[in-house]
Amino acid sequence: MAGDWRFDPGRARILIVDDEPTNLKLLARMLSSTGYRNLTLVQDSRKVLAEYRKQRPDLILLDLNMPYCDGFAVLRQLRELNDPLQPPVVILTAQTGRDFKLRSLTEGARDFLSKPFDLPELQARVSNLLDAHLAHLMMHDQKTVLEGLVQQRTRELRDTRLQIVRRLGRAAEYRDNETGLHIARMSRFSELIARRIGWPDGQAELILEASPMHDIGKIGIPDQVLLKPGKLTSDEFEVIKRHPVIGAELLDGDSSELLTMARVIALTHHEKWDGSGYPGGLHGEDIPLSGRIVALADVFDALTSARPYKQPWPTEKAVAHIVDNAGRHFDPELVACFRDVLPEVLEIMETLSEAEV
Repeated sequence: MAGDWRFDPGRARILIVDDEPTNLKLLARMLSSTGYRNLTLVQDSRKVLAEYRKQRPDLILLDLNMPYCDGFAVLRQLRELNDPLQPPVVILTAQTGRDFKLRSLTEGARDFLSKPFDLPELQARVSNLLDAHLAHLMMHDQKTVLEGLVQQRTRELRDTRLQIVRRLGRAAEYRDNETGLHIARMSRFSELIARRIGWPDGQAELILEASPMHDIGKIGIPDQVLLKPGKLTSDEFEVIKRHPVIGAELLDGDSSELLTMARVIALTHHEKWDGSGYPGGLHGEDIPLSGRIVALADVFDALTSARPYKQPWPTEKAVAHIVDNAGRHFDPELVACFRDVLPEVLEIMETLSEAEV
């Protein structure tokens, strides 16, 4: 592309600012003679910003000694735009003092063009700066493309990981003779409660995505215990109680927010507010909030769902059980929030009902 501009200067957009009409005409004639066609001439420096926004020039030739706004004021105005693709500015001047040049460069100028103008010098400076600006544009475009690709790849990796999490969660549920709708419902219940207590969108979505892994540890429980149709013995129940620790071990070793929360939920969703839960016997707020939320959502859906060993409870009875166990099994504040979102919970139950499937 840089070669295109060298051989086809008419593609370059050049903004020329000078209060002297003679200088404007002279520069326009000189540039036109070397193939530059897209020239915008500005005599009133107060119109520079408007023309800049309209034309989006690739190069600016700027006089300094002008009424209304001198060149330094125009440079400051351009700099304040914070345009990442701002074109180079060439100062038009008859001055050669060191302080003058330092101030121009400090204010944002890239080069100087001395008056009276010399055609070969004009052509060389304009061509070089346009090539440099084009290289800047190309680098910016490449950066934008690369950032887009990185974002797309990040989304793809996140979606892939999320699908794996969901499928592993469903695998655990299928081992327990469940359809997989249990984790779909309880994860949405968990999200509703999280939003109700004020979790931001990102965290609420995270618990929606992490909670399906809550029973992944069931993968490590022997079939003769997990699938036993009758009542478990005390020894068998102790075996079942290992699944939170097994799940936490399966999910350990990954620092991502998703699997970190999934691990906490897997380990703590059978803890109880009064300390009588397992595996750690944690009490009250010592239980991580994500574990407390999922504990409530999990129990409610389990109560209202059919299992090979039981019929589903009526919704009213299940809600009463949750309320009655506030302060014993469940965090009382979460129970209150659960009651607030109950209409939405019932909508999810209807949408994701076993009968519909």
